[in-house]
Amino acid sequence: MKRTRATSLAAVAAIAALGLSACSGDDSNGGGSNGGEKKKVDIVQFVKHPSLDAANEGFKKGLKDNGIDAEVKEYNAQGEAANNAQIGSQISTGKSDLILAIATPSAQVLSQAVKDRPILFTAVTDPVDAKLVDSLEKPGKNVTGTSDANPVEEQLELLKQINPDAKKIGIVYSSAEQNSKVQVEWAKEAATKLGMTVEAKAISASSEVSQAATSLNVDAFYVPTDNMVVASLESLLKVAENKKIPTIAAEGDSVKRGATATVGINYMKLGEQTGAMAAKVLKGEAKPEEMAVETQSEYDVYVNETAAKKAGIELPKDLVDKAAEKY
Repeated sequence: MKRTRATSLAAVAAIAALGLSACSGDDSNGGGSNGGEKKKVDIVQFVKHPSLDAANEGFKKGLKDNGIDAEVKEYNAQGEAANNAQIGSQISTGKSDLILAIATPSAQVLSQAVKDRPILFTAVTDPVDAKLVDSLEKPGKNVTGTSDANPVEEQLELLKQINPDAKKIGIVYSSAEQNSKVQVEWAKEAATKLGMTVEAKAISASSEVSQAATSLNVDAFYVPTDNMVVASLESLLKVAENKKIPTIAAEGDSVKRGATATVGINYMKLGEQTGAMAAKVLKGEAKPEEMAVETQSEYDVYVNETAAKKAGIELPKDLVDKAAEKY
């Protein structure tokens, strides 16, 4: 099932001392409509997990599909703020034609470090709150991209379909991620409308996910697009299975990994959308400061019947029948 939403809201080297990774992209990454000259693109990803990996791959596909022959270097901060800052410092002295920042922490560092080149971001929940752009419609700086702002109220409505008696929702989130703090507030507002409450637990390290989830006495979990929590998702899902309660995720990859259901973002498609925006910039057809921030225009329903059965949860037949993806 699809849901629609306005789009105006997208030399292998190791830095051994910091444990960062950088690698060259595939030379086949482009169609050559930029005169045969390879464009140099840096991709900075805050942490490795399936959603962000999918956005990364989608971006490269989007470049290629739109005729950009790119020489790509990739960096991963491995979820560490110090690594993230060092990558920003290194790229600030580089000569790339464009930079992609994947996730809010990387986008924030790069937007401060680099002023002389275009920066595209993706998987950023609230770019205005993160001070990346002046507004969604008119970014006003050298930075624009795609937001993964998710339909929280619709996602919590799924919980009411699965368990009409649910009253308390538990959220584990990273205290260091501004995007997660925003989503907790969104969830509280949506829960109030639906006659529920939110009990949130902040963590400072991925090793705390399981303990934080166990401490919450709730009827269900909601997992926002929190990089630290999603990177350790299985530990939260194990707690949910033991408690015999559903987990509503903010995006489809987490459902594939074992969350119960979502109306969520397809990060591959979001990355492709960002790649198409970047191609316009690299071709000189648009400037970041004038390109409105985009969001995904269609959402998919995902359900995980296998995980639900393990937790003793019966999914409504009409929900399963409408799902675009079932696991």
